[in-house]
Amino acid sequence: MYLSNHRVVSLAWSGCLQTPLIPAPEMPFVCLTDFQAQARERLSKTTWDYIEGGAGEGFTKEDNIAAFKKIRLRPRYLKDVSEVDTRTIIQGEKISAPICISPTGFHCLAWPDGEMSTARAAQAADICYITSTYASCTLEDIVATAPRGLRWFQLYVQRDRQLNKQLIQRVESLGFKALVITVDVPITGNRRHDIRNQVDLKTNLLLKDLRSPKESSGPCLQMSSIDPSNCWDDLSWLQSITQLPIILKGILTKEDAELAVKHNVQGIIVSNHGGRQLDEVLASGERGVEEVLNILKNEFHTSMTLTGCRSVAEINRDLIQFSRL
Repeated sequence: MYLSNHRVVSLAWSGCLQTPLIPAPEMPFVCLTDFQAQARERLSKTTWDYIEGGAGEGFTKEDNIAAFKKIRLRPRYLKDVSEVDTRTIIQGEKISAPICISPTGFHCLAWPDGEMSTARAAQAADICYITSTYASCTLEDIVATAPRGLRWFQLYVQRDRQLNKQLIQRVESLGFKALVITVDVPITGNRRHDIRNQVDLKTNLLLKDLRSPKESSGPCLQMSSIDPSNCWDDLSWLQSITQLPIILKGILTKEDAELAVKHNVQGIIVSNHGGRQLDEVLASGERGVEEVLNILKNEFHTSMTLTGCRSVAEINRDLIQFSRL
């Protein structure tokens, strides 16, 4: 037995001849869980805990995942699905499938190129990438590396309105097509793993660049989302200083969604895991992100086919049911 290119190769003896047994090829990744398992092996414990961990006891994260797993699709047969088109239009922009990369920060923890790798993969897949306020790469670098990609910007509303205005003007000038406002983080959660691991990731490139040299010398302010008590006033102010459409992330109820529409919000985003599963995928680099996006698009195509939908326009709530098991 010997090592060859970091693989173990066994020798089978037949008389005086040594016949190496060719090692089996690595199994391909076929679902997101495969990438998750690899990420756990590759990433440091501190990084893994930051990406995978939730706040407090983690009940909300677990309940969200469990709730999504209860959703079932109603199959529809005897329909012509020889041609199924997953393409759609969001905010006037054509994309290959109704899939967006949810905003998460500090991608450089998982891969050296960080958000630049994510942006290139999104551009190659022809889907929307939502860049986080807490990106570890500059906005200019992200745009330069994927100039043709559809990009939105996720904003944690800071207490300093002038800072918000400068940041919005900056992303608008760089070609970001929408603002995604996070509304469910009035205060940072108690992330126990990060406290135990002494992880402090408050310093942020985007916000540091907008502060004076004196302010930029230390960590940035604690991120603070829209205050629920004056949420709609904040949104009205944001709409008054930008031509970008406003999309809310963190809406959980039908009533809140309807209220958002009444206040001229153009869309909402729902995520079952805060988007952090992409960070685990990044442990495989840009190619890993591309593979995962292709997996998601193929699975979406399969689901459309089995439910008899030839276009995204044919998808409706009648196709959804909830498991009683």
